[in-house]
This record gives sequence, structure tokens and C-alpha cells, in this order.
Amino acid sequence: MFDFEDALKLVAEQTVLCVGDLMLDDFVYGDVTRISPEAPTPVLAVRHSEIQIGGAGNVARNIAALGAQCILVGLIGNDDAGLTLTNALGKFNGAIVPDLVVDKARQTTRKVRFVSEHHSSHLMRADWETTAPTSAQSAASIIAYAETAMPQVGAVILSDYAKGTLTPRVIRAIVDAARRHNKPVVVDPKGHDYSIYRGATLITPNRQELGAAVHRPVTTEAEIANAAAELAQLVESKAVLVTRSEEGMTLHLEGHAPIHVPAYPVKVRDVSGAGDTVAAVMAVLLAMQVPYESAMRAANAAAAVVVGKRGTATVTLAELRHSILPAAALAPEDKIVFDWSVLDERLKEWRRAGLRVGFTNGCFDLLHRGHIRLLAEARAACDRLVVGLNSDGSTRRLKGNGRPINPAEGRAEVLAALEAVDLVVVFEEDTPLELVKRVRPAVLVKGADYKRDEVVGADVVEAAGGTVVLVDLVPGHSTSSMVRRSAESAT
Repeated sequence: MFDFEDALKLVAEQTVLCVGDLMLDDFVYGDVTRISPEAPTPVLAVRHSEIQIGGAGNVARNIAALGAQCILVGLIGNDDAGLTLTNALGKFNGAIVPDLVVDKARQTTRKVRFVSEHHSSHLMRADWETTAPTSAQSAASIIAYAETAMPQVGAVILSDYAKGTLTPRVIRAIVDAARRHNKPVVVDPKGHDYSIYRGATLITPNRQELGAAVHRPVTTEAEIANAAAELAQLVESKAVLVTRSEEGMTLHLEGHAPIHVPAYPVKVRDVSGAGDTVAAVMAVLLAMQVPYESAMRAANAAAAVVVGKRGTATVTLAELRHSILPAAALAPEDKIVFDWSVLDERLKEWRRAGLRVGFTNGCFDLLHRGHIRLLAEARAACDRLVVGLNSDGSTRRLKGNGRPINPAEGRAEVLAALEAVDLVVVFEEDTPLELVKRVRPAVLVKGADYKRDEVVGADVVEAAGGTVVLVDLVPGHSTSSMVRRSAESAT
């Protein structure tokens, strides 16, 4: 079984070459409250604007956001937009290495999108662009940059937006060079003639682009799978990955049955640049020789992250991990606290959000049904539950030699994996009094084997207006009795 956690640790060691159409994305946000008296069009009251590097630049941004390095080869004009784009790329501190060809006869592609924030919808887009094929001289420079970078990279992306950078000559030269160096080539395609990408490793059309490439409708999964297989044969590619928006993705892989994966359930805010994210993730993971299906599932998760953001967004490695890995695998780093300053920060966030904080504590040496009952009832009494966990030394002083059976790190991980637990804080003292004072919970929960005046910190909590809750025990369940029965059976 493929281990995503181990693979993602190697992302920072990867370098990807991205060649394609660069553009400047300008998003103008505001509110629409009236119709223009001059014409039947909405009036956007502008609140703010954002400028992003788009096209192949957004692919590069996604690669950098994941923690890998991108060598970016593209074409700009000798104009203000080109200067803005160049300056923006210079702020990535080496994560993006730009090799830009300046063509004085062209203008830098710029797209301005006007967006209604209230309705989360695009009202209009204005484009400045030159789409004619680049000159022979500029093409030669692009090819030279790409061939020079080839030995340094683990994979290549051709990001084609049909703006003239990726001419058939440029594509052919880069694909051939990549094949000589045994580097996988990921193509985010455009246009109707995909034969120009012949020899690429992976093509990533959306469903509409796939239909245009095979000249027939592709509606059902079977139609999509058959069309993807036909396209793979046409371009002599090893794989075709079809992005299907809210319906997920389909992977055709040479020698394998088609694989369909559903999209992640997410509130879509903006689909701009989602294809760039897919291409970036696929290239980074293929550079690491991750299996195609696993890479596709990671790209699917990454796409879900970016469509939930505004504008041409990126996905970080941390966001990707949280989307791919099960919650239990992430729980230790999200929930376990040894440094109490981290506890203070988390409590501050919760209180700012108006959340009711609860607290309970124990050794939780061998987790059993009684513990689960206690934790579930404790969580039901609050919005966020902090569990104080006795350290190994504290447990030994409390329970005697031979305890704990499990070290604090292991006990903390088991607790953190439980849905009822929001934070586990390890304390060294014999009692949790100092931790209770630090947490200042609105609810303090203990088992009903304690009396109210025996609960450590009860007076502190009640003096601050909080409450103490005693949870009924599950008869016959205690760690001490489990240890005793185990010892008796062993003899």
C-alpha cells in the first residue's frame, strides 16, 4: 500500500520545469447594489483588488507552495504588465527560478476579472493579449532555456493556454529532450489538435477539452474512459487524466482499467486555476515516481482545496496532507501539546470564536469503555475539550512502580485519535491544578467515583462561574483492575 506520509516528506527535494504561457491575473472585487443608468449593466462598487501570476505562472506558484522548486520558462512583452510579473516572481526567494524571454513585439497577457463578492460570481473579464505564435528567435530561446534546465529537474510541465508560447516546434523540442533524459512530461492542453503533444507522458484535459479532441460527446463515465483511451493512443501517452469538475476525475493508464474518483465535497468559491494545481501536483509526484493512481488522488484532493479559495489560488503541502491523510494520522500534530504556550494560543482562538471550553484529566494508561464514556460526556458538555494527561513520572508517582504501561507519547496519540478530544496537554505535576488554572475551563468533568470536594480545581472553576460535572462510571472497567487481571492470568 502506498504511503502518502512518507512520500510527502520528499516533496522539498523535487525540482520541476514548467514551460508555457505566462499571464497576469488581476481580480477586482466589490459589491453590486444597482444597475447603471447609462446601460442595463451592473455597477461594481470596487472594494479592493488582487494581482496574481497566472497561466504557467500559477502552475509554478503551486509547485512552490508545495515546497518544491520550479524552473519557469515563459514569454513576456516589454511592458508594464511584464515588469509587474517579473517583479512578482522575484519575491519567491528561489522557489521559482524564472527564465523569461522578452519579446518586444508582443504584449504580456493580462486578464482582469470583475467579481461580485456578495454573490461570489464573476461579472466580466477583460483580456489584453497576443495569441499569434511566437517568433522563431523567441522560440529558440525558450527551447535553449528548457534544454539547459532538463538535467536538473525530475519532471516537465507544458502549460498551454494557446497564447503563442508553445508552438509545435517548441513542444516537439521539449518533449524530445525530456524523453532523452527520461523525464515525465505532463501537458495541460489547449486547442483541438492534440497530436502536437505526441510523446508526452500524461495529458490532463477537462471533459470539454477531451470531447473537442475526439470530436464527440463525452457524458457518461464509459464515454469518458473510451475517449481518454483514444486520446492516449493518438498522442502516444502513457496516461490521460480527465478532470470532471464536481464529478471528480477519470484516469486512463496504459495496461489498466479506467479509474474514476469522485470530487471532494466542498463549497466552490472559484474554479480559476484548478487545472494548474492538478498539473503541478501530478508533476511533483511523478517526479518522485509516485504511482499514477496515488498521484491522481492527491491532485483530486488539491483541486478541492483551491476551488474553495478565491482567485487563482494555490495549495500548500500542509493543506494537501490534511486533505489526503485520515484525521487520525494528523491528530498527533494537531492535538497534542507539550509546550503550554501553544495551549495558550489555541485557547485564545477558541475564546475569540465564543466557544465553551471543557476540561478533564487522567492517566488513560489502558483506554477502555469507561474512558470513552467519560470523554464523550465531557465533550457533550462543551464546544472544545482539553484533556490533561499525566506524564510518565506523574503517573508513576500516582499509580506506583510498573506504571504507566504505555509511555505518555503513546497515550497522547490514542487520545488524540478520538473525535471527542480536541486537545491533549501533558502535565508533569502530581495534580492538574496548575493546568486547570491555565485552561480556565467553563466545564470541569470527572468520573462519579469522585465527590465534588475531591475534584482538583473544582473551586477554581466554580469561582470563575464555571460548573463541575460528574459522569457515571461503567461498572467493572478500570485500568488498575485490567492490569491486576492480566497479572493474575499470567501466573
